[in-house]
This record gives sequence, structure tokens and C-alpha cells, in this order.
Amino acid sequence: MTEIACDIYPAVFTVDENVRFLREIRRVADECGTHIILFDADRLAGRDHVDAALRHAWRSWAGGEPIANSIEMEALLYAAGTRQCQVAASFGIHPGENHSYIAVCPPAPGVRDRLADLVTFVDAGREEEIDPAKRARLAEVFGITPEEVLVVGEARFRDLVLERVALLDVYR
Repeated sequence: MTEIACDIYPAVFTVDENVRFLREIRRVADECGTHIILFDADRLAGRDHVDAALRHAWRSWAGGEPIANSIEMEALLYAAGTRQCQVAASFGIHPGENHSYIAVCPPAPGVRDRLADLVTFVDAGREEEIDPAKRARLAEVFGITPEEVLVVGEARFRDLVLERVALLDVYR
């Protein structure tokens, strides 16, 4: 199996302490028999970015050659397009207000209700937008040059980010 189905929910929540919050998330995941992966939507080029990171992470995990010790970190490594766990961790949660994509892999009955005690689920409008500030941030994080954008066009900026996700397999 190279891929696994995942439910993906946009959500907003506030984190006082990362370790405590992640402990609660892990408890829900363990009790529901699933994996819950939290992605920082402000560092992603939308849901397609989450889908690509999850697809590559599961393929790597199933192939027996993961970079990380957990599927959650493997997915964050792909989301960040890097082999560096410290960099990838910045694609997860952070203290303060978080705009996030929450991936539940595989889907599990009741997990959304359980998570609703910890987060507020929202429509994906804000998370999908790439305004000029977010575009500049993503270009810097993923090393996307103005020349690349000029070649493919502004409308395909998201594709350049997704290319960086896929390139992690080449750099292994």
C-alpha cells in the first residue's frame, strides 16, 4: 500500500504549550486508532499541498525508507520539502493562534467530534488563498525565484511549491 485515505479539515485553535496540546491530540489519535497530523496552513499552498505531502509521506513509509521516526513527522518533512526535522517542525503547530489543516489518516469514526473539543473547524477559504504576503513567504521558504514565476506564470505558483514537495524524493 503506497497511499492511505485521509480526512482533511481546516481548523483554527490557540496553543498555550505545544507539548501539552500535542499530548491531547496524540491521546485522541491513539483512542481512535488513527494518526492526526497538524499542518500550519500559513506555510502551505493550500489543501493540494497537504494532499501531496501526505501522499509522498505514505509512499515513503510504505516503501520502508522513511526519513523520520513517525508518519506525522514524515508528512511535515514533505510539506516543508526538506530532510531537516527542525525546519519541518515549523510546518506544524506553534504557540498562539494557529490556522491549520488537520489530517486524520485513516479516517476514524468520532474523531472529528473529539477534536471539536480542542479546535474550531472552519471553511477553507482563508487557508486556500495565497495573497502577496503569503506568496512572498512561500517563495522564500521554498526558494522559488521571480524568474521561475515569470516562466510558469503567477497562476501556477502553487505548482512550483508542489514541485518542491516532490523534489524531496530526489534529494534522498
